[in-house]
Amino acid sequence: MKIILNQDVINLGEEGDVVVVKDGYARNYLLPQGIAVVYNRTNMAIVNSRAKAIEVRKIEKRKASASLKEKLDELTLTLVVSAGDTGKLFGSVTSSMIQEALAKEGIEVEKKKIEVASHMIKMVGNYSVRIHLYEKDFATIKIVVESEAQIKQRQAEEKKVAEKAAKEAAQAAKELASEETAPVTE
Repeated sequence: MKIILNQDVINLGEEGDVVVVKDGYARNYLLPQGIAVVYNRTNMAIVNSRAKAIEVRKIEKRKASASLKEKLDELTLTLVVSAGDTGKLFGSVTSSMIQEALAKEGIEVEKKKIEVASHMIKMVGNYSVRIHLYEKDFATIKIVVESEAQIKQRQAEEKKVAEKAAKEAAQAAKELASEETAPVTE
């Protein structure tokens, strides 16, 4: 069935595009949801009359995509999850979790646009995830998956280092104070 898209559809087309899809997909999803209209002269005339407005929206989307790409390419997300001693996660990191982490950073991305390379991340480590932005624009974000145990261990080590530094500073201050109070013999 030949249809005209009223909005962008991932892996199908953009607003105003004329595409051919399976009849069931059009009748059961695209047409009832208002995502598309049937291709005919009347509907094509309506789309042609809105062509300039559609083109303006496309330009705005490209600009927004470019600025978002810069932010995402520089971003490194750290996800803390439950994991065993071997580093295997209890569960997995999914696109939903990545979407939530991005939302906490103030970046809104649709879950469908997040492409986890191995479908699911199941081990502790560093990963790269692609995000489809607009047209052929993709951004790559770095994901660091850490277990709760690793975080606790790192915090304990940092605490020990801080305590050691505090002791050394106290010792140095004590030695300095004893040197200042020692009688000067000439």
